[in-house]
Amino acid sequence: MSRQLGRPVRDVVEIPARCVCGNPLVAATSPRLGNGTPFPTTFYLTHPVITSAVSRLEAAGLMNEMNERLGADADLAAGYRGAHEAYLATRAGIGARAGIGAVPEIDGISAGGMPARVKCLHVLVGHSLAAGPGVNPLGDEAVAAIAEWWTADRCYCDGAWDTGGEAPSRDLSRHGPQGLPAIVGRPAPVRKTSAGPADSSGAGQ
Repeated sequence: MSRQLGRPVRDVVEIPARCVCGNPLVAATSPRLGNGTPFPTTFYLTHPVITSAVSRLEAAGLMNEMNERLGADADLAAGYRGAHEAYLATRAGIGARAGIGAVPEIDGISAGGMPARVKCLHVLVGHSLAAGPGVNPLGDEAVAAIAEWWTADRCYCDGAWDTGGEAPSRDLSRHGPQGLPAIVGRPAPVRKTSAGPADSSGAGQ
């Protein structure tokens, strides 16, 4: 997992989702780190192909679209709030199993912008992969949206990270969508941009 992340693993207590080959997809982190810091983000993606694919969704503007729908769709908002509550309950269970106990500093705080906003698709996809379908509606949507690059029924591990030599002893990670097309043979989505004054006047049409 350190090789996947490009940095030493910290305070991981469970692996709630794995590739069909057995490699980790999602790590579960202790709600209180070893140095005593409260840590609300329980699930994070470890597989570079998934991480890069989700970064491409963010770059394409999917979070903005989801936030607009949250404000307009009461049923979706209710489902997303349910995902927030499920996240809190699962984190408490992980803390109990890890012997951490309650972490009052992060009571009521989940991750990824839940329950009112979408701030990080990586968090939502990690939650959906860890919890399974039907728990986080927007996480499930994002998982479906990366199907062009990653699906749960196939292994994408070969060539996705450096498997030789010693595991990283310092942070060598690179965040973002670099390298994804070479791994999975698919182009990236195009980043959406707002129309400027020139566009609104019909220039370039």
